[in-house]
Amino acid sequence: MGALLSVNSSRGGTVEPFEVSQHETCKRQKLSSCLCEENPRLIPSLPDEISYQILSRIPRIYYLNLRLVSRAWKAAMMSAELFNIRKELGTTEEWLYILTKVEGDKLLWHALDPLSKRWQRLPPMPNVSFEDESRKGLASLRMWNVVGSSIKIADVIRGWLGRKDALDRMQFCGCAIGAVDGCLYVLGGFSRASAMRSVWQYNPVLNSWSEVSPMSIGRAYCKTGILNNKLYVVGGVTRGRGGLTPLQSAEVFDPHTGIWSEIPSMPFSKAQVLPTAFLADLLKPIATGMTSYRGRLFVPQSLYCWPFFVDVGGEVYDPDLNSWVEMPVGMGEGWPARQAGTKLSVTVDGELYALDPSSSLESARIKVYDHQDDAWKVVVGEVPIPDFTDSESPYLLAGFLGKLHVITKDANNNISVLQTVVQNNLTSLPSTSSSSSDNSGMGVDPAESTTAFEADVWRVIATRMAGSSELVSCQTLNI
Repeated sequence: MGALLSVNSSRGGTVEPFEVSQHETCKRQKLSSCLCEENPRLIPSLPDEISYQILSRIPRIYYLNLRLVSRAWKAAMMSAELFNIRKELGTTEEWLYILTKVEGDKLLWHALDPLSKRWQRLPPMPNVSFEDESRKGLASLRMWNVVGSSIKIADVIRGWLGRKDALDRMQFCGCAIGAVDGCLYVLGGFSRASAMRSVWQYNPVLNSWSEVSPMSIGRAYCKTGILNNKLYVVGGVTRGRGGLTPLQSAEVFDPHTGIWSEIPSMPFSKAQVLPTAFLADLLKPIATGMTSYRGRLFVPQSLYCWPFFVDVGGEVYDPDLNSWVEMPVGMGEGWPARQAGTKLSVTVDGELYALDPSSSLESARIKVYDHQDDAWKVVVGEVPIPDFTDSESPYLLAGFLGKLHVITKDANNNISVLQTVVQNNLTSLPSTSSSSSDNSGMGVDPAESTTAFEADVWRVIATRMAGSSELVSCQTLNI
């Protein structure tokens, strides 16, 4: 049986009944439901306020799939309101983001959810148009990847000594990575022979990349650090008429305003005591690392003259005073270094850690800085890192979930995320500052270190197939 419906007559206004088939009724119901989907409730029979409370408790690993439920759900899963509720409820999740380089110098991001042990691949960086800084009518060059290929620091150093062709053969290299206010940032780098100012942001809420305000100057191989929820950038190199030129300038990015502000340049005070001609012709002062520690930014520095480098301590930026002071002697001279003097460190639960590869990766150890004694001390006597001598980044350090992590490749070429719980007892640990050891950091007997600290327990929390890909960088986000 059909259903009896009535409509107003267009002529006389009289009501005339007519019959509609069951098939037409169903069609109208479907159309009606589609029209009503403009502003539907997220969950039928529940106010959206309650629905947001429910959705905010769902693990974030499922958010990409939940976007497919409906347009309303997609909008909800990509809304700032949902993630603000997660903060209020304490249901935020800290993920590890790892950047790798695969064949063809292509770089890929992958995110690890440590709870489900599942990985998500991030969307690729967008294409970028770049105009030559001279702006002499040159057509814009097309870059296929904003992160681009990386080169060994040795190649950069050769460029400082007059080899101008090293970077001319390369499209893009030397970008810096940072993370602040729930977003990843990729900063600067080289495009062929020009240092770029561009900054790209990855927003995990939207799962997309977008370009934000550029830096005040083009930089490659600069160092980044987070302090007071702001992103600081120091040093790096730019390309001048005579080749690569080291930078002493520094600036800070406020993610809430999207504005870059300059801060005082690094004095490089120790480098200034050398004869001017000798310094200009042979030794180049550069920042080799940066970390946020005890409310200040610590920047270790070195002087380079290929193929040698000399650590010259470092400098510390105090945001309250807006000025630089010299780094404590023991901290600067004892800071463990990896390839070409770069300093890799991470702060976990207020303590500053660094991995010391020593003379070979098989004897790598974890050191912690004791600010009272101004010395680096061994807290983990053995780190299970295979000897990948050809790799530019055989390991990475990360601090998340309140624990220390080392990311490396295992014997089967899988990326492994290793976790250890470091229980510091700094008063009982031997010092390994440069005053009592040589530059290789072998002044402390490994057996003595292991005796002083017996908690050298590493646990693999996640792995993924890596093949021939290499580790580049890592960051953590808690949203």
